[in-house]
Amino acid sequence: MTHTMATRSVGELIAMALADEDPDGPVRWKAVGVLHARGDLESFTEARRLCANDSRAERVLGVDILGELGTPQRPFIDKTLSVLRYLAAVDDDVRVLHAVLIAFGHLRDQRALPSVIELATHQDPTVRYGAAYALSHVLGRPPDPSGLAALRRLAKDPDDDVADWAALGLILP
Repeated sequence: MTHTMATRSVGELIAMALADEDPDGPVRWKAVGVLHARGDLESFTEARRLCANDSRAERVLGVDILGELGTPQRPFIDKTLSVLRYLAAVDDDVRVLHAVLIAFGHLRDQRALPSVIELATHQDPTVRYGAAYALSHVLGRPPDPSGLAALRRLAKDPDDDVADWAALGLILP
């Protein structure tokens, strides 16, 4: 008996996403997209559980789910921000931190700004790239001066991808 992706349980979707070893894999992101659309408490709870796992792959998946869970209503935004800000402060894995920053950008909530500013000075360009992406989305209106200063610093980053993304963030409304 075959099930469409939408009829699968949260556990089945998570297992499918984890089985796709490509972080940008189509099966992984299809499963994550179904969880985003559900936006229910079970999906949130399982994503939060993944974020506390020892496995980097599971933490990244949890963050990827939380980043757009329940879009556009985002029913768990406050709890999601708490989980992501915690990971931003304590996790030292580059892929996890990058995923957290991309999630902050998707959430577009200014409360993430202190975490993003902190990570904008990270030694790894992958993390700084995530910060450059997130900053333009969490600066607020009018833009927060310290966030704008961090974005300007990133626009002069020695890594071309980081500098380019930050420069783009400075010109986008």
